[in-house]
Amino acid sequence: MPHYYDIDDILTEEELMPVVFQKAATGVGLLDPSSETNNIEQGAKVELPFWLAAELQRRQAAMMSIPPCFNQTTRKEIQADAGSVDLRSRCPYFYELGSKIALVVGDQTIGSFLLYAFMNRYKEVLSKSHTAAFAATTKPLILLTKEETHLYEAAHSSISAFKKWRMGGSRYETSSFIGRKRKPVE
Repeated sequence: MPHYYDIDDILTEEELMPVVFQKAATGVGLLDPSSETNNIEQGAKVELPFWLAAELQRRQAAMMSIPPCFNQTTRKEIQADAGSVDLRSRCPYFYELGSKIALVVGDQTIGSFLLYAFMNRYKEVLSKSHTAAFAATTKPLILLTKEETHLYEAAHSSISAFKKWRMGGSRYETSSFIGRKRKPVE
């Protein structure tokens, strides 16, 4: 179920999915740009937003296929070198969409593929965020998905706060309880 006010979730569900209609549909010819009539015939291949494709599959009116960003070519590229694959251009919400697709399509391999990709790319994201200079922070962000960008920014702000603390912040914070001593009860 999408989060109603979450813009990232809304944009995730707007990603286009390849769909094959299992039944003919009348009055929805606008969904198929190549259709000359207002009808969609059985077996027509159309790209629809995920939210609509999932609902049509649930009603058994259409069959959703796995999008190209989760195909075997992408999987082989990630297995070869996960950090250098440009997932943002393929799907900005790669992990979120993949977890939603796995539930709808029922493909068991998508979940393990997402876990493998995230674990291998997570190391790269952290190492880049901890070593990046302030002027060169936009260069590593080009290849990252939205989820990875949030992780990068959080790690980068964390290391910046740590460096600031090390350079001149207060060394120790004393608790308010330290100044007060309890009198022994007799």
